[in-house]
Amino acid sequence: MKISFTKMHGLGNDYIYLNCMEGEPKYPDMLALAMSPRRFSVGGDGLVLICHSAVADAKMRMFNADGSEGKMCGNAIRCVGKYLYDNRIVPKEEMTIETLSGIKRLHLNLFAGKVQTVGVDMGQATLAPSAIPVLFEGERMVSEPVEVEGSTYNITAVSVGNPHAVIFLDDVNSLNLEQLGPRFEHLPLFPDRVNTEFVRRIDAATLQMRVWERGSGETFACGTGSCAAVTAAVVNGYCKPGVPVTVQLKGGDLEVTCDENLNLRMFGRAETVYEGVYEYEDPDQ
Repeated sequence: MKISFTKMHGLGNDYIYLNCMEGEPKYPDMLALAMSPRRFSVGGDGLVLICHSAVADAKMRMFNADGSEGKMCGNAIRCVGKYLYDNRIVPKEEMTIETLSGIKRLHLNLFAGKVQTVGVDMGQATLAPSAIPVLFEGERMVSEPVEVEGSTYNITAVSVGNPHAVIFLDDVNSLNLEQLGPRFEHLPLFPDRVNTEFVRRIDAATLQMRVWERGSGETFACGTGSCAAVTAAVVNGYCKPGVPVTVQLKGGDLEVTCDENLNLRMFGRAETVYEGVYEYEDPDQ
């Protein structure tokens, strides 16, 4: 069987995008597993389906490289907006996208008739332990010490439609995330696993971040993770609410604003890399 795809990325957080407006593949989790391995297949952090929606301009479904379905991806949703506009499927500079974490509103910025950057109203972050979920008895888990592999880390737990553990450190460059990341991802404290952000505060308007995403490993950028990091910085007093914060990632910079009510807005680039056709065997045959 053959399926057409488009390779896109937001700051190096790269996914394989399928136009599913006329119908979704039967086994998207298996496709994600087959298409995501680098060197041996198309390669990417996962698979994104761009689908018809009855409640928004389109629907996004995203699958991590391990086949698990995620609720939301900030970098991917910017690329979805670009795909829909550039291909004249939704020729609107303001559009809505349905996700498993709610409907998100996109604001598209054009250059030479194509989308270059996208602003996303990411909704409201929450620190309620049951909503994240995190097994914590207090009203919110902010800078709480947790022992991992014999070392103590202060974790702030945040949900931006998916679970995040944010840790502020003096140095993030020297971390061995290949070893450390899985330890955090599978902490019993987080029953649905967790995305982990390792963050260095540069100043009140700048953060440096590395991220370990559940199901994908270390990625070059994470939109929801950047939103979680800025939220954690605001509640910990490192950044001011309502002031745009630049989050420096391995793949480039994102701009995130978190207001006093933890409402989030994210702004960054979206890029198309190439189109192709993937051949695979029908799993039902």
